[in-house]
Amino acid sequence: MRKIKVGIVGYGLSGATFHAPLLSVLEQFQIAKVVSSNKEKVQKDLKDVEVVGSLEEILEDPSIDLAVITTPSGLHYEMAKQSLIAGKHVILEKPMVVEAWEAEELIKIAEEKNLLLSVYHNRRWDNDFLTVKKLMDDGVLGEINTYQVHYDRYRPVVRDRWREKPGPGSGMLYDLGSHLIDQALHLFGLPQFVSADVFSQKENAETDDYFHVILGYEKLRVILHSGSIVPYNGPRYQVHGSKGSFIKYGLDCQEADLSEGKKPVDDSWGADDPEFYGKLVTVEGENEIHETIETLHGSYLTYYQAVADSILNGKKAPVTAQEGLAVIKIIDAAFESSKGKKAIYIK
Repeated sequence: MRKIKVGIVGYGLSGATFHAPLLSVLEQFQIAKVVSSNKEKVQKDLKDVEVVGSLEEILEDPSIDLAVITTPSGLHYEMAKQSLIAGKHVILEKPMVVEAWEAEELIKIAEEKNLLLSVYHNRRWDNDFLTVKKLMDDGVLGEINTYQVHYDRYRPVVRDRWREKPGPGSGMLYDLGSHLIDQALHLFGLPQFVSADVFSQKENAETDDYFHVILGYEKLRVILHSGSIVPYNGPRYQVHGSKGSFIKYGLDCQEADLSEGKKPVDDSWGADDPEFYGKLVTVEGENEIHETIETLHGSYLTYYQAVADSILNGKKAPVTAQEGLAVIKIIDAAFESSKGKKAIYIK
């Protein structure tokens, strides 16, 4: 079987935690080169992989098929453009880019060159989201009227990292917000309007660290929320429909496991702690039926398996560039809504 040779651009949290471990266990891929200034860290994780100092050293290598770009968001556009022009397939860490026009230009280049351009919205394969999606697909909850999801943290002190410094693509809405927005658009499509409150709560904060975004549909309201000064989390998911409600606590374990150096090598990967199994309440007449719903296993590997199928067999990308663009448009609308203190209607 022909292996897809990969160049990973950047080896910070994203490259080292969310991409390299997955690529290294899939037989369809071979990590050939990594762009990093920390050769020791890369070689500790990936042994014989060549460490290079620039994107050009990947683009000039004709054997490399795929560039995985995990650098800060403000660098995505230029790096992806160079990679596509050089004839490489491209995966961009989320958010895809910072400006909608950047995404539109990249989409055009990728289409002209018949190259894969995908965005790593991996949290479509979180165990909790997969469980919510299945309940909705199976019609268990009926017609959904309220979908609310929180991604809260307790990080009250500003840290010295690019996401918390002023700059293109920094701040919580671009970071965690892009995950929640992508999940919502995947389930419900584009909303009619966006209403948002985005600001900073931390002392000495230089970027937004709080958001409350409402996506408005006909009779559905999607509520996406994140705060950074939340010592004790409430429910992660609250989904209400005409037939029932589903309440889920806890966070998918894959990020924590990858951060600890674990890899998805057996069937236990992505399993939820039974303590955090969700509660389903359905209504039949005047009766309430209470059930505990076992969480489906999460699987970030599914994303890269689908990428391989796309590159090798021409199948649809697991997350399309158009879907990445849609997330940026909603983020733009959320900032505009918060600034103007009004709802922004999506054209």
